[in-house]
Amino acid sequence: MSNSKVIENFNNFVIPNYTRNPIVLVKGEGVYVWDGEGKRYLDLFSGWAVSSLGHCHPNVARAIQKQAATLIHVPNIFYTEQQGLLAKYISENSFNGQCFFCNSGAEANEAAIKLARIHNSSKGKYKIITMKDSFHGRTLATVTATAQPKYHIGFAPLVEGFTYVPFNNLSEVAKAIDDKTCGIMLEPIQGEGGINVADMEYLKGLRKICDDKGLLLIIDEVQSGMGRTGKYFAYQHYDIIPDIMTLAKALGNGTAIGAMESKKEIGKSLVPGSHASTFGGNPLACAASVAVFETIQSENLLENVKKMSDYAFGQLRNMSEEFNIIKEVRGIGLMIGIELKTEANEIVKKCMEAGLLLNCTHETVIRFMPQLNVKKEHIDEGLDILKGVLESIS
Repeated sequence: MSNSKVIENFNNFVIPNYTRNPIVLVKGEGVYVWDGEGKRYLDLFSGWAVSSLGHCHPNVARAIQKQAATLIHVPNIFYTEQQGLLAKYISENSFNGQCFFCNSGAEANEAAIKLARIHNSSKGKYKIITMKDSFHGRTLATVTATAQPKYHIGFAPLVEGFTYVPFNNLSEVAKAIDDKTCGIMLEPIQGEGGINVADMEYLKGLRKICDDKGLLLIIDEVQSGMGRTGKYFAYQHYDIIPDIMTLAKALGNGTAIGAMESKKEIGKSLVPGSHASTFGGNPLACAASVAVFETIQSENLLENVKKMSDYAFGQLRNMSEEFNIIKEVRGIGLMIGIELKTEANEIVKKCMEAGLLLNCTHETVIRFMPQLNVKKEHIDEGLDILKGVLESIS
């Protein structure tokens, strides 16, 4: 099918709720994707950190192919080997909790909100504190939890029970707690908010507040999890343990899957009938996710993230000295934000035209989130393109 026909079908039959680039992507391999006209693009955004092992990693592709020929779906009133094994991988690489599976980050966060409420329902507590510039999803509850007013437009009335406070500000959190508060929910690194990193004492302070006040600490690792920061989960940099954690994106390297993990004594509150997901934890998605864990381990990718992070930050900080337009480079691991002194969208578009895929978030921040198995030559290739674009507008 020609590019024009594909785009025509979208214009006629797909709701236009996305601003799409005029490119039809038809193939992916490793750090590269190709459009329908044969042009190759270096993808150092990984689709919001989803394709963290690269496109069509052979281990994941084989796992999907094998599972698709064996068993794709069974209802969750039966046991499957793949779901139990995936839950074991998540638990043993985090805080030894138990998992609920769904299909996306929004659904995982929705489940976390419901768990926090039902766990505290006998006490009459239901309010959750979230952070300004956060992002937790697009369902009605998770978009309410998202403390960015631009995402709320047109959806009033929003769900009751959410309070917003500034990120990295313990005193404002303390002031926002009342006798109806049941939890605090945040991303350790705000992705859509502009790659804002939680301070060490801030996250430790939140854990102490929750312990002192009997609140649940909910950590959203949808974008920062699965090795993105050089540890399996970003909270592990802070020497704390959450009560509830949510995952998605890189968990399945492109297959649709989300997960919520909670401490065992908390998860028991989701009794049969209280919450469910028809497709959640299906054998196909779980087989892909098991392959992701096994690949991270067998290819020593957490160590590669640390090495490539040091290299990328060094190169980017050299660039910031060369180009006055760069205000700051920040992040952890390979979750990197390049904040500019001007809007970044046109720069990202020019990079795409030159064969490099990045992303603009929060208007002035370029998101640089390459694959966990990225090599120095890929980083160099991408930064050479970015340099060329910055030089052209200087």
